Amino acid sequence: MVFTILDCYTDEPSGLGVPPYMGVYPRYIYGYLKKKAEKINYLTIDDLRLEIHYKGQLKESRKTNIKVYNLTNKNTRKILDETDILIVIAGVHVPGKYLSAVPGTLYEVTDLLKNIKCRKVLTGPGATVFGSRLEGGKFSEKADFLMFEEIIPDFIRDYDEIREASIRGAEIVRQVPYLLIAEIETARGCAKSVPCSFCTEPLKNKMEFRKIDDIINEIKSLNNFGIKYFRLGKQSDFFAWSENDIELMLRRVRNECDIKVLHIDNIDPVNVTEAKVKHVVKYCTPGNVAALGVESFDKDVVKSNNLNTLPETAIKAIRIINSYGAEIGENGMPKFLPGINILFGLINESRRTHEENMKYLQKILDENLLLRRINIRQVAIFPGTQLHIECGNKYIKKNKKYYWKWRDEIRQKIDNPMLKRLVPKGTILKDVRMEVHEGNVTFGRQIGTYPLIVGVKEKLDTGKFYNIKITDHMLRSVVGEVV
Repeated sequence: MVFTILDCYTDEPSGLGVPPYMGVYPRYIYGYLKKKAEKINYLTIDDLRLEIHYKGQLKESRKTNIKVYNLTNKNTRKILDETDILIVIAGVHVPGKYLSAVPGTLYEVTDLLKNIKCRKVLTGPGATVFGSRLEGGKFSEKADFLMFEEIIPDFIRDYDEIREASIRGAEIVRQVPYLLIAEIETARGCAKSVPCSFCTEPLKNKMEFRKIDDIINEIKSLNNFGIKYFRLGKQSDFFAWSENDIELMLRRVRNECDIKVLHIDNIDPVNVTEAKVKHVVKYCTPGNVAALGVESFDKDVVKSNNLNTLPETAIKAIRIINSYGAEIGENGMPKFLPGINILFGLINESRRTHEENMKYLQKILDENLLLRRINIRQVAIFPGTQLHIECGNKYIKKNKKYYWKWRDEIRQKIDNPMLKRLVPKGTILKDVRMEVHEGNVTFGRQIGTYPLIVGVKEKLDTGKFYNIKITDHMLRSVVGEVV
C-alpha cells in the first residue's frame, strides 16, 4: 500500500504549519502510517500546483511566486500515479499573511485533485466541523467533500499514540529540501472553566499536558534528521505549565538537544509570573515572543466574551516580560518580548472599544515598554462557539466600515514608533535568512516566532543567511543593508 501525504499547510490559534514551519499533522500521520505502509510519500500543495496548474513549468519572474515556492523537487505526477491513498492535510482557522507560502484552500485542492484517481482522505483542521477560513468573519469554507472518501479529523487520538508516532514521524523531514522550524506540541485544551466566546480549543480537546520525556524525545528524533530550530507552540497557553515544569522542560531541551533556535508562542496574561519569564529568558534564544491573548482592552467586551484578561492584568504581564526580556541578545533582537492579539468582531464591540484599545496601547508606549508585534484580525466565527450561537457576524457587519481606520490608527500611532524603538537605525540583525524577491528588493527574516521582515534593496541569494544593518523603517517592517 502506497500512501502520499499532501500538505496544504495549517494555521490554528494553537499551532502553525505554514513553511518554514512544519506543523505536527504531517509528522504524526507519517509516524502513524509507518507501521502499516509499504511506502509513504510527502508532497506540498506547491508541488501539486506546479504539476496541475502550471503544467510542471516554472516561469521566470522578477517577483517570487510563493504559490510554488516550497517544492519537494520530486516527480509529482509519478508519485500521484502510484498512490493508493492520498492523505490531504488542510485547514486555516486564523488566516494571515505569509512571506513565502500560500496555504491550499479546500476549494483549490478539490479542483486540483478532481482528476487524480486514488482513494482520498481529508484530515487536519479543515476536516473538523469548524471547517476552514480564508478571512476572519466568514463562515466555513465549503468544498466538494464528495471527492473525499473519508473525512478524518485526527489520526492520532491521544498522547499515548503520539508518543511513538512523533518519533517515527520525524523521518518525514528527509523529504523536505528547504529549511524547517518544527512546531512542537506541549499541551491541548484550555484550563478555563468557561471558554472565550470565539475559541474552539475547549470544544476540540480536554485539558491535557504531554509528558516532558515525550517532548524531549521528539525533539531528539528531529535532531537526528538535522532539525535544530524549534518552537514550543502547539498549545493555547505555554504558561499553563507550572513554574517547575517550565524550568525542567526548557533546561532539558537546551542541555540534551541540539538547538539553534528555541522559542515559544501563546501565553495567557493571567498566568505570567516573574519565575516563568526568567526561565524563558534563561533557556530560550533571543527574538522570542509571547503572543498574549488580550483580544480587547474594552472591559465590556472582556466581560461579554468571557475573556479573562482585564486591561490592568495585560499591562502587568507586559511589564514583567519587559523587565526581564528587553535586554538585547546576540542576534540583535531583545531576548523575550510580549506580542498582543487584538480581535475585531467580538460581542458588544463598539467605537468605544477602539478608544479603549488606543488608550491602553498608548499607555504601553508612554511607559517605554516594548511590544514585538500587535496582531490585529477579524475574529473567525466557528460553529458551536458562544460567538456563533449568540450573534454570529453581527458586530463584524455593524463595525466593518471602521476596521481599516481602526487598524491604520494602531499601525501609525503605535506600531511604527514602537518599531523604531525596538530596532533603531544602526541595529545589526544577525542571521537573517533571505526568502523572496520583489524586483531588485530581497525580503527575509530571522528564523523564529514572529520574526521581523527585513527588506534589502539588492538581489540577494534566497536561502542564505546575512547580517543586516537597519537603515530605515516601514510601517511594520524594516529596511537594511548587508554588513
